[in-house]
Amino acid sequence: MSTTTAFGLDPDTATRLRATAASLARESLNAEGMIELDCAQVWADQHQDAFKADRVVLGNLWSDECVFAELGIPEDWDRYHHDRAWLTGLCRQANDRAETIVGRRLLNQTAPDPAARTMPQPRQLWELFECRNVFEGDSYWMHPAIDDVSQLPALLDRVEARLDNLRAWLLPDNWDQARDAARARGERTPMYWHQRGPVTLATSMVGAESFLFLFYDDEALVRRLSAVMKRAMLAIRQLLEQEAGYTETDRPRGFSFADDNCCLVTPSQYELFAEPILETMWNYCSPDPSDSRYQHSDSAMAHLLPILGRLGCNGANFGPTIPLDQIRAHLPTAVIHGQVAPFTYSRDERENLAFEVLRDIHLAREARGLALTMAGSINNGSRLHGMRLIMATVQRHGWY
Repeated sequence: MSTTTAFGLDPDTATRLRATAASLARESLNAEGMIELDCAQVWADQHQDAFKADRVVLGNLWSDECVFAELGIPEDWDRYHHDRAWLTGLCRQANDRAETIVGRRLLNQTAPDPAARTMPQPRQLWELFECRNVFEGDSYWMHPAIDDVSQLPALLDRVEARLDNLRAWLLPDNWDQARDAARARGERTPMYWHQRGPVTLATSMVGAESFLFLFYDDEALVRRLSAVMKRAMLAIRQLLEQEAGYTETDRPRGFSFADDNCCLVTPSQYELFAEPILETMWNYCSPDPSDSRYQHSDSAMAHLLPILGRLGCNGANFGPTIPLDQIRAHLPTAVIHGQVAPFTYSRDERENLAFEVLRDIHLAREARGLALTMAGSINNGSRLHGMRLIMATVQRHGWY
């Protein structure tokens, strides 16, 4: 069953776009996917500023997770995550197809160099909060740090103790030598640009139900958890800026969150727990209007859009149940990365795929700022011929 929706399109517009989509789909299917397309022109038409472009620009439309279906081989997620050399070979084969079908090699096919100097990596925030990151089935999954929420105060005590001597805890033993060697080579040490969002991290730490009940059982503890998270994120960012040799005048800008589970909380709960964290990190990392304040949340979290708008979120990738014009109403300066449903793409529903692209082009015309991609992840099953259909739809109908 398709998840395609016309959102707020009037009936006449929806009917017209559906007819155009059906025609595009027939052409794609009759041509074995090779719908007429000037690939070189599509890529030449891309603009770095989605608001200044004369037509819809393309966001990311493919990933190395798609190689299995494209090459007709069984999924092997264990090897995908742990055998980079093998995956590189698959990416090279997929790129051969991509070059023919969409006119560009899309995936990283650089094989790992065993002799390359590798910089030791700092620990991550989930480790600070004692979570366990375990590979299960097809991916890594974060496991709770504690067995019962009653153990949370003691956990936060331990976290705060580590924060009091963060450098010693965060950086590996051979850090200073490796950092100095990297600087001598003209390289920077790793930075802290992105974080699993506050609600998703909290539900990973204590379990989703326990976290939600905590708002009713112990609001003071929720506030404390928020404060400790905020302190930890800011301290890690500032420490790694210093270690990379940045100063206040040349430090990098931008920070992003991926917070799928934010859909679980009410606006008032989000204001209490998550908003102080986002506000602190974005005010520090992205003080100017042009600095990136990006959030990915591929879930039904439209009720939080007013808060994200108040915080100046200017880059968005949200779930497929949220209409593009609703996002725009609350995030007037955001580049919207979306809003095609991921499973429309991965199920190769050609007519629905073309319709959703046409729908979003229509909804973006007044305000622009659309980087057309999936409203969420790009899953295995998303085919290059489907990508070519997206590109052809944009080339023919994507003008503002």
